[in-house]
Amino acid sequence: MSRYLRAEWTKLRTAPETLWLPLGIVLATVAVGLVVAVNIPCPGAHCGGDPTKAGLTGVQLGQAVVAILAVLAVGGEYGTGMIHGTLAAMPRRWGVLAAKAAVVTAVVTPAATVAVAVSALAGRRILPAEAALRTVLRATGGSVLYLMLIGLLALGVATLVRNAAAAIGVVLALLYLFPILAAAAPDPDWERHLLQAGPMTAGLAVQATTGLDRLPIGPWAGLGVTAAWALGALLVGTAALAARDA
Repeated sequence: MSRYLRAEWTKLRTAPETLWLPLGIVLATVAVGLVVAVNIPCPGAHCGGDPTKAGLTGVQLGQAVVAILAVLAVGGEYGTGMIHGTLAAMPRRWGVLAAKAAVVTAVVTPAATVAVAVSALAGRRILPAEAALRTVLRATGGSVLYLMLIGLLALGVATLVRNAAAAIGVVLALLYLFPILAAAAPDPDWERHLLQAGPMTAGLAVQATTGLDRLPIGPWAGLGVTAAWALGALLVGTAALAARDA
């Protein structure tokens, strides 16, 4: 397995997008979080609402950059035809995908940690609030885990679709379509079920530090939904990779 990891790390490390996409994760996440935090009125010593979640709003854009990075780890090889050489040199296909998952996670995790930490600290600085430390740590740590899961979800979809542009479209649709459908749902029960089922709407419940009883799904249960989407995508992608010539 170490040979698989070294090969996938070399490919990802030497790709030009490996430098600017992690930077894009940080910039996109922090920039949007700052814009949202600055534009929320806070007349008193402590702001109402959920300042921690407001500061982490940029995760909703940063996840798109994470998805692009993960998709290119697979889709780029299909686009150039390099996937045939990869599978010839490393015939254990589940091992190839496992190695890709490991190196994508290794790249996404530090970028996500920096982006979330800076966003949370800036948000708390701009929007002071009284919040228990454990809920803030859960919101920030959960956001990092969420971005890691989005990377794995995108990796699985890209393995199944085999086309970078199409895979990015599918992943973004999975992320952003559920909240749109929920907003258009005529029945409150349907709206709640859609919010509970969407990988983004469910997973980002982990960011909430107030009003937990009003959430459509609990913080950790919501992150579990995102994990289920990621695991399902990886399993289907692995099965497709094993069943096809490439």
